[in-house]
Amino acid sequence: MERDLLVVGEALVDVVHTPDGAVVARPGGSAANVAVALSRLGRPVRFATAFTGDEHGTMLAEHLDRNGVLLASDPAVIDHSSSAVATIAEDGSASYDFDLEWRIGEVPSDPPPLAVHVCSIGAVLAPGAEQVRAVAAVARPDATITYDVNARPSITGTGPDVVAATEAVVALADLVKLSDEDLDHLWPGLGLDAGAAHLRALGASVVVVTRGADGASWFDSAGRTDVPGRRVTVADTIGAGDTFSAALVDGLAGLGRLGGRIGDLARGEIEGLLAHAAAAAAVTVSRPGADPPTRAELDAAEA
Repeated sequence: MERDLLVVGEALVDVVHTPDGAVVARPGGSAANVAVALSRLGRPVRFATAFTGDEHGTMLAEHLDRNGVLLASDPAVIDHSSSAVATIAEDGSASYDFDLEWRIGEVPSDPPPLAVHVCSIGAVLAPGAEQVRAVAAVARPDATITYDVNARPSITGTGPDVVAATEAVVALADLVKLSDEDLDHLWPGLGLDAGAAHLRALGASVVVVTRGADGASWFDSAGRTDVPGRRVTVADTIGAGDTFSAALVDGLAGLGRLGGRIGDLARGEIEGLLAHAAAAAAVTVSRPGADPPTRAELDAAEA
């Protein structure tokens, strides 16, 4: 049987306020977006998260089911489902105000996943963050661990405790993805190269830094590899980073690099991975909300 991918983290409803004054509720959450994106790309996915049977939880359950995402644990471990009020600026960027409670139920370690992806709020917000780290630690001997920092200062802050919690996850991860803004929030003044070196020294073998319209950079033992950004008309940026992360995992799966440590990649493989992830994110930002591409849509975008 094909080993699946395990995603662990928050699911919530984005209540989106657009520049024209409209208000739209859409299912989302960083980890949920990654799980949906991977499933749309044809990868078998289990998802450990938390929501209840209220209105928002029902929306989330239907969204995950409709996109073929299986639940890895009982999500009904919190009092109410989480939400984020997202305000879209004229340039398509989004700011957030969260109402979130976070913990997860027991996640079976059998069957062992091919990879575990953790991210954002769920990886650092107590009390669930400790559970997330435990899941990753148990799976690590046989699974590749990927981590998208995706910092959310409005709910977690950026103080020493948050930095320590982030670095504890980095120490478990094979690949860490973050934006240049995440670096500035959590490790101000380091910059890309020193910031990536710091994260690699903590244990991550690969660090990927996205730089918005300027592209993305891959740091590993061989040095730094850059790819340029893609030109696209932006509807909004919700889910862009999550889609980028999912496409990185998908690309690594396509190269047969999941199921343990990633190992060294050739420069052409790295450039192909980053271009693949950028193409997927470009599709997402071209349409409203966290709406990642299907495999057919991504193939068309890359062609």
